[in-house]
Amino acid sequence: MSWVLTAIQLATNLKKSSEVVYVNPVYVNKGLKITLKVDEMWAYVRNKKQPRWLWWVEDAVTGEVVAFVFGRRTHQTFRHLLALLEQARIQVIRWITDCWWAYFDCLDQRLRLESKALLQSLERKHLTLRTRLKRLARRTICFSKSVTIHDTIIGLFINQFFFANKRN
Repeated sequence: MSWVLTAIQLATNLKKSSEVVYVNPVYVNKGLKITLKVDEMWAYVRNKKQPRWLWWVEDAVTGEVVAFVFGRRTHQTFRHLLALLEQARIQVIRWITDCWWAYFDCLDQRLRLESKALLQSLERKHLTLRTRLKRLARRTICFSKSVTIHDTIIGLFINQFFFANKRN
């Protein structure tokens, strides 16, 4: 039981100390103008009645994950992702999205291209996460019991798998 408490304390401390990086360091403060693909995937905390959504964006040219955020599937969560991009001084010249309503309401429609086919590389990243993290597999007995642990573990995996070799 003590190792469970230690894991929870570790995850809480990582969350508080901002060890999870939400924007790829390669893209921060460079004033880039890029085309981004955006998509979301769901998992759950404790049971399926408590969904948790991972929203993330990918550079359409390089295929690298640029930023991600956790939350509900709402406008507020998507606006939080937009704020992260703005803080990192990333200017988006084109958005590639699916037909989710938050994209209609929050994005300039002149910059938006709706195409499920162009989102395949980002959908592949969803499968990579589900394959490598047991808690994201759809039929498993391993699941997150707290939002902090859920977000931290997935965030650290994204940092390690998608951001690690890109850091200075």
